[in-house]
Amino acid sequence: MHLYTRIALVLLVSGFISSAHARDDRVMLSIADALNSQIAQEKLGDDVKLFFGDQPHPPATANLGNFESNQKTNGFARDKVVACQRAFTSAMISFQNRARSMGAGAVVNITSFYKQEHVSSPAEFMCGQGNTMVGVTFKGDVVKLM
Repeated sequence: MHLYTRIALVLLVSGFISSAHARDDRVMLSIADALNSQIAQEKLGDDVKLFFGDQPHPPATANLGNFESNQKTNGFARDKVVACQRAFTSAMISFQNRARSMGAGAVVNITSFYKQEHVSSPAEFMCGQGNTMVGVTFKGDVVKLM
């Protein structure tokens, strides 16, 4: 029985060590590629417009607030870019649903905010890639447009 206790202890300690070295990469990916991905084409509506970074947009008649969307998805044994695009699409769906519920027609100034790291770009978004999960966080202003 003493041998089994030692084996269990070794496995427990090795589990803590591997957790301490868990991967937490941050990559920049194309917004255009994510918007043109199969899942985005199937899931995103076109009634609520999305504007990233400092992309020009029609004047806003009302700013209904700044909101955050944090989405994660399983990245285990998956192509990490595809998994990041899935998380991106989920975040954009969340923004569109919020805008619809508030009677707004757009989300503007959408920026990456993964683990409090702020990146504003009209072309790229930040995705965090771990050993088993990938995730994105965005901030954006829900607005009514002219």
